[in-house]
Amino acid sequence: MATIEGVEVEIGPEAVIVASRDPLTVLSSAISGGGLGRARVILNLHVGNDCPWEDAEVHLATFAARRQLARPWVGLLTAAWTERACVAAERALGVGALVVVTVGLMNPVAAGWSGPVEPRPGTINAIAVVDALVEPAALVNLALTVTEAKTLVLAEAGITCDGHAASGTSTDAVVIAATGRGRALRFGGPVSDAGLVVARATRAALVAGVRQWKEEHR
Repeated sequence: MATIEGVEVEIGPEAVIVASRDPLTVLSSAISGGGLGRARVILNLHVGNDCPWEDAEVHLATFAARRQLARPWVGLLTAAWTERACVAAERALGVGALVVVTVGLMNPVAAGWSGPVEPRPGTINAIAVVDALVEPAALVNLALTVTEAKTLVLAEAGITCDGHAASGTSTDAVVIAATGRGRALRFGGPVSDAGLVVARATRAALVAGVRQWKEEHR
């Protein structure tokens, strides 16, 4: 499996686990440990369709304790099948990126068009690890870049919501992590050194994930 030195990816029916030998700088919308911080593990845990979201912290903490995952960690939940996660890696301009996605599309939304809805199972969770020293503002930019790539992939795949191109699902989450090695990178937009490799890896992983989901739901 494609990886970054010191970073391991485990994919199975219970979870996707991205574990780093050294702490990563992480910016995320994770339901547990979200925001800007440090983490040794990024956990994307599979739960049932009827899992109460208010119990997220308990489910994640219980799994992390059972598996003795290194602290600190950040945690995501998904009802998508984690064993079907898609991974892609890219390296260019001296920067490497690894992206892992889980894809569920039962709950598409069109940002700016969709109104308040009751969250339903169907989530795209994206984890991107960049092998570089990425400044905080660039981490934010990379989160935008991942989102832009995701929206393009969904549009190209013909995913819609109420007659509009879907921009995602109502419960998507994104994690951007950096190893802190190498030269400092100030920018994370789609044509920056970091953004280029992250966007390409995100596109490759999501194209595979969306195609797989569509084939399974014909």
